[in-house]
Amino acid sequence: MRPLRNVIYVQTQNAWLHKDNENLVLKVDKETKARVPIHKLQGLVCFGQVTISPYLMAHCAENGITITFLNMFGKYLARVEGPVSGNVLLRRTQHITGHNVEKSVAIAQTMLTGKLYNQRYVIRRYLRDHREKISDDKVLVELETAEKRLTRCLTQLTDCKTIDTLMGREGEAAQVYFGVFNHLIRQADFEFDVRRRRPPTDPVNALLSFFYTLLTHDCRSALETTGLDPASGFLHQLRSGRPSLALDMAEELRPMIDRFVLSLINKRQLVSKDFETWPNGSVTLKDEPRKTLLAAWQERKQDSLFHPWFEETVPIGLLPWLQAQVLARFLRGDCDSYVPFLWK
Repeated sequence: MRPLRNVIYVQTQNAWLHKDNENLVLKVDKETKARVPIHKLQGLVCFGQVTISPYLMAHCAENGITITFLNMFGKYLARVEGPVSGNVLLRRTQHITGHNVEKSVAIAQTMLTGKLYNQRYVIRRYLRDHREKISDDKVLVELETAEKRLTRCLTQLTDCKTIDTLMGREGEAAQVYFGVFNHLIRQADFEFDVRRRRPPTDPVNALLSFFYTLLTHDCRSALETTGLDPASGFLHQLRSGRPSLALDMAEELRPMIDRFVLSLINKRQLVSKDFETWPNGSVTLKDEPRKTLLAAWQERKQDSLFHPWFEETVPIGLLPWLQAQVLARFLRGDCDSYVPFLWK
């Protein structure tokens, strides 16, 4: 099994990153703030005004360490990576499969099966752990109804014969799932009414969008490492500059982010003053809380769970890479179908 390497998140403004022997060194105002062995890195994610030396950038490109630039609020700006790796025949097979409607729908179905199954698991887990604490019978009924409706949506996925009908079913399931998401929040300072993306207008949406961005980054890196083209997807339509396959793969893993966000809120690792509201109504994390959450995310990625397809206990942070491996094996013809990750 591949070792889990670290992703370094740099958000100190006016930071300077350079290479010193086999170490990545972070300096601010010519003072060394951190030193990390480069061989342990999988990627660099830079927020805002962060400068990287050409020598370090070249070393990262040559050694498969992806550098991603985001603005201060976590919006994707650009990405630096080395030459395309992997077997060109695998990518060719991926592109041919993408033009086959029947095969594309089959792959998209399994990915959405994973997403809806894992969304249902989030609700089931909450009911299992906190049913006795739910004092409002109406809330309990709504959660149980949402679980049943998600089960129905799951069974109806097999009847969808086009990507449009699949997206319609996914939209229905999302409406059901996020319709009860507020019931899963147990801290009075945080409320959620509907999923808002561009821009997020409340702390819960801000957290979801922020960590979904990090998840997509990990999925894209995993696909490139495996030799797949992250821009050529099956569920999401092709669009210039959009990592469609990375977004496809992130779908089944998004409920993992949802549970992580709920855990941060319900364990009171965040308070409302950790966020700021901008003139356009968007809500973002402040700098210091974001540093804390990035450390918490890296720690969560070290947690282990059992992967039924590989029959091994693996770190959560390896899930994108493992699912990319499953997809590559399917495209090569080594297995009968793509198997989504189902949380149990």
